Amino acid sequence: MKRSKSSQRWLQRQASDPYVRRSKAEGYRSRAAYKLLEIDRKDRLLRPGLCVVDLGAAPGGWAQVAAQAVGRRGRVLALDLLEMPPIEGVDNIIGDFHDEAVLAQALAWLDAGESARGADLVLSDMAPNVSGMKVVDQPKSMLLVELAMDFAERVLKPGGNLVVKAFQGAGFDEALRDLRGHFDKVVCRKPEASRSQSRETYFVAKGFRVG
Repeated sequence: MKRSKSSQRWLQRQASDPYVRRSKAEGYRSRAAYKLLEIDRKDRLLRPGLCVVDLGAAPGGWAQVAAQAVGRRGRVLALDLLEMPPIEGVDNIIGDFHDEAVLAQALAWLDAGESARGADLVLSDMAPNVSGMKVVDQPKSMLLVELAMDFAERVLKPGGNLVVKAFQGAGFDEALRDLRGHFDKVVCRKPEASRSQSRETYFVAKGFRVG
C-alpha cells in the first residue's frame, strides 16, 4: 500500500532525527526520554528512593528514565490505556487513570509502599490524538493537563513535584495560574529534544501544598 505524503515526511524526519538514533543506540524506548533527562538536569526531580507515577507512560521512555534514577529503593508506576512491554523496576496498570476503578488501583499501589503514602513525583507526557485543527486539538490537550493536575493533587505528598506537557494556546495561562496556586514554584521548560516546530512545553511544578 502506498504511503501518504504525511507518513513519508514522518519517516524521513524520524530517520534524520539525532534523538531517535540516540535512543536506539542507548536502549531507550522513545526519543522522549531525553526531554525528561534534560528537565531533570535542570530541576533535580529524580533521586534514589522516590515514588514516581508516570501517566500515559507508553511506550515507556519516561518510565525507563525514572526507574534508572530511583533505583531499587524507589518505586515507579506506569499508567496507560495501552499495554506496554515490561520495564525492570516499573509496575504497570492498564486503563484510563481518571476512571475511578483505575484510580483506586493506583491509590492501592501507593498505599502498599513501605514509605509514607503518596507519590513524590507525578509525570505526564500525554498528548491527544490530533486532527490538525487547533480549535479542536488545543482543548483536548488542555483537558489532559487538567486531568494530570487533578490526579497529582490526589496522590502527591506535601512538597511533591509534577511535570506535565502542555501546548501553548487557549487555556495555557489559566493552567499555569492554577499550578502556581498549588505549588511553591512553577517554571516552563522547552527541552532541546522537543522539536522546534512543536508548540509543546512542560510545566515543572515543585513543592506541592496540601489544602
